[in-house]
Amino acid sequence: MRKTMIGIVVSDKMDKTVVVAIENNVRHPMYNKIMKKTKKYKAHDEENTCKVGDKVKIMETRPLSKDKRWRVAEILEKAPIV
Repeated sequence: MRKTMIGIVVSDKMDKTVVVAIENNVRHPMYNKIMKKTKKYKAHDEENTCKVGDKVKIMETRPLSKDKRWRVAEILEKAPIV
């Protein structure tokens, strides 16, 4: 049972690596206002198929480098071509 998350690819400049932004809604402890928190994860993309704007599902894996602990499980939605 590995953790999975869904996010948007924000960078694909590295070889076999993409940066995925995961957005999370959290409630402020004092003011009770809903805030958006964004965290970025580096994920392994073996075939270099992901492009900026793609919606992807990432899965937890063993450490692959200094800060790469996730891999792209599947591409859910391709980015619109501009």
